[in-house]
Amino acid sequence: MRHRRSGRKLGRDASHRKALYSNLTGALIEHGRIRTTAAKAKEVKPVAEQMITLGRRGGVPARRQALKFLRSQDVVHKLFSDVGPRFAGRPGGYSRIIRIGPRLGDAAEMVYLELVDYVPPEVSAPPPRQRRERAEEEDQEPTGEAEPDEEPTGEPEPDEEEPATAS
Repeated sequence: MRHRRSGRKLGRDASHRKALYSNLTGALIEHGRIRTTAAKAKEVKPVAEQMITLGRRGGVPARRQALKFLRSQDVVHKLFSDVGPRFAGRPGGYSRIIRIGPRLGDAAEMVYLELVDYVPPEVSAPPPRQRRERAEEEDQEPTGEAEPDEEPTGEPEPDEEEPATAS
């Protein structure tokens, strides 16, 4: 029985779990929001907040500790130059979990794990299509050149279909 055992195994051995936490934390720092399962998000959230605390602290020892866990110089640079200073005045609680419903296929509970100051990028809607009026189309005269409906393929078209022979 696993009474009062903390943490989730997530169907992985210890090294795979550690790599998963590192990769998800790096993705969260890099993108600001990630979409994952609820169980993974609940496990990654404390790890990510600890990394942000290291980013707030600054200094070479904190940078080395973060690099040891995250294993990506680009992510560590963003953590210490961008994310850490943004949360300098906040004493914890840097991320939140937003439930988005079950996943198609296996109905696993999916969530967004995002930083609290995350602002989604504006998605520009395509411009509305212009509708031409029927009267305008009838008023226009043909220019003399008719465009063919299909491009020629270079092969002659059969005039009649040949009946299939039964063997």
